[in-house]
Amino acid sequence: MTENLKAELRKLEEAHVNIEVRAYAERLGQILADDFREIGSSGTMFDKEDCLVDGVVLSEMSIHNYEVEQLAPDVVLATYYIKDETRGRNTLRSSIWKRINDRWQLYFHQGTVSK
Repeated sequence: MTENLKAELRKLEEAHVNIEVRAYAERLGQILADDFREIGSSGTMFDKEDCLVDGVVLSEMSIHNYEVEQLAPDVVLATYYIKDETRGRNTLRSSIWKRINDRWQLYFHQGTVSK
């Protein structure tokens, strides 16, 4: 895996947690794959439609300890730690990114509250 790919995916991940992106369904929809699934930190399952229609949590979040592992030529696992300033909590995160139609899209995401 190249450092350029890691940097590209981190930028996409940062956009995914950015309030200004998350507040607009159209912008968030560009990041999420059509068959996107998420297991939220609440334990609830969400799909793309849930996120775009019902909205997502709008918090000031920062990414730490970002790591990526290539699982296949067009599939990457990212793991990291989120510091949520708004809710005063931290979560461990994992994302699976897939290259679909020549661009990286978020296919799966999970957040787990960290102690």
